[in-house]
Formats: sequence, C-alpha cells, structure tokens
Amino acid sequence: MRKLILSAALAACVMPLLAAGAAPDAAEGKNPVFDGWYADPEGIIYGDTYWIFPTRSVDYNEQTSMDCFSSSDLVKWTKHENIIDTAEVKWAKRALWAPSVIEKAGKYYLFFGANDVHEGEMGGIGVAVSDRPEGPYRDLLGKPLLNGIVNGAQPIDQFVFRNDDGRYYMFYGGWGHCNVVRLNDDFTGLESFDDGTWFKEVTPDNYTEGPFMFKRNGKYYFMWSEGAWTGHDYCVAYAISDSPFGPFVREGKILQTDPEVATGAGHHSVLMPADDEYYIVYHRHPLGATEGNNRVTCIDRLEFDSDGRILPVKMTFTSVSARPLK
Repeated sequence: MRKLILSAALAACVMPLLAAGAAPDAAEGKNPVFDGWYADPEGIIYGDTYWIFPTRSVDYNEQTSMDCFSSSDLVKWTKHENIIDTAEVKWAKRALWAPSVIEKAGKYYLFFGANDVHEGEMGGIGVAVSDRPEGPYRDLLGKPLLNGIVNGAQPIDQFVFRNDDGRYYMFYGGWGHCNVVRLNDDFTGLESFDDGTWFKEVTPDNYTEGPFMFKRNGKYYFMWSEGAWTGHDYCVAYAISDSPFGPFVREGKILQTDPEVATGAGHHSVLMPADDEYYIVYHRHPLGATEGNNRVTCIDRLEFDSDGRILPVKMTFTSVSARPLK
C-alpha cells in the first residue's frame, strides 16, 4: 500500500514537469509555424505585426477561400479565416491561390490567382482591397487584372514589388516563363514601360514559378521556384542584378529537400524586420507525406556571405526565436 501511495505521489510531481517540458519555450518557434495544410506563403510586415497570407493547400476545386495569420513575434500566430472567397470574386469558380499583398495609402491590397487559367478560359490574376490587413477583402475590379497568356507565362504566382522610384511592378508567371509588368497608381490596370512596351520577359534559367524580389545593398535579388511543386525536386534558386528587370543570371539553389527534415521546399517570400535581418517564409512537404497538397508553412533564417551571395538555408523544426517588432 505504501508503494502505491509513493508511486502516486511521484507521478503527481513528475507529470506536471513532463507536461511543461513538452511545450516549446515561449521564446522559441516551431516549424511548421501554424497548424494546417498551407502553401505559397506571402510574408509581410504591417506596422508592428507580421502577417502571412498563404494558399489553402487542398484540391483546386476546394480552394475557394483564403485565410491569413498574424503575429507580434514570429512565434505565436493568430488565424483569420475566410478573408476572401469565390462568393466575393464572382468570376472565380475555384483555385484562389498564391496571394501577394501590399499596403498603399491606408488600403490593403491582395493579389491572387484564380481558376488555374489556360488560353481562352476565364481566370488569371485578380486584385482585392480592404481597410484592414485581415479583411474582409472585396474584389476591386469584378474581373481579372490580367487574363491572357503572354510570352508563354500562365498568369499565376504574382508578386508585387515597390521600387525606390515609387513605382509598383508585378512579377508573375507559371509554365516556365516569368514576366514583369508595371501597375498603375490605383492597381486597376497596367501602364506601359518607358520604352512603350507592356510586358517584359525576365525568365532565368530553370525557372518554374513563384517569383520574389527584394533589394539589398543596392542590388536586386530575384528569386523563384524550380521543379515540380508535388515533387522532391521543388526548390528555390536566385539571381542578383543591378536592375529590377535583369538580366538575371542564376547563382544557384538556396532552399531544397533535406532528407532529415522535409522535402519539396519552395514557393517562398522574405521578411525583413530590420536592416540586414532576413527570414525566409516557405512551404515544404513533411517527411512521409503522401499527397502533393500535404504542404506546411515554415520560417527559417536567410543569411549572406561576405560577397553578398545567399547562403544555403538550413531547414529546421525549431524555426526562429521570438522577434518582436520595435
């Protein structure tokens, strides 16, 4: 009887310690950073808050709405559900995906792909607007901003980039081709470039989809995904140029499958909370995943060597430490 009482007492002391030990340190993150199947994450900072806008990683016909997530420190995330759906975007019947977001003049804009469009079909890149980052978003145009196939590029995977000259450019494209266009002031249409053209193809070697750009030390870093999004060969590569229009000469891969951590890492974005501090936000397939849509959103550090080249990203299960915005 005394043994049973002692065992019970010991268990009462040990179990709370085990439970406490099982929870991650409040100052440490984890990968994936939030629960659920989510892909194509666009990370951005609005004021004192980090935001991630991903694709719901389900079958195309079920991708009829989007969620987003907010955090004050990159560790604890709040989910905001159904920020836009196909009931609002009446020309879209399925596959709302790969959002790109930006703030301008107190309004929040969400660019998205819809319908997995092919030549002659309704769909392409749309744009929605809201008074709040978490929505709800309303369709700005009632039709696609960009519908046609130009230079062989499927109108998907758009990324909106604000250059130092105050102009906004949109990089986009699937099917192995990437274009850049100039957006007009209210994002309701396109403007021609100074040379009178409307589309510039900027496709680097091995490009598949998922373009992204940032500027560091006067150089433009252009990034993209390679390989098949359902496969182990999906990865991220990059180039560096003096111009946002290239030429973009491929430097190499910086994010790819790690057989000890995850497979098919790609379709990313980059967060920059301070000068020369960078985090890569991306999706990957957990080890043992059996479906192409089994994708989760993760964050790891992005670092550079002394020559400004991006170092290979080490995928982790612990993500990054808490990083509040000042």
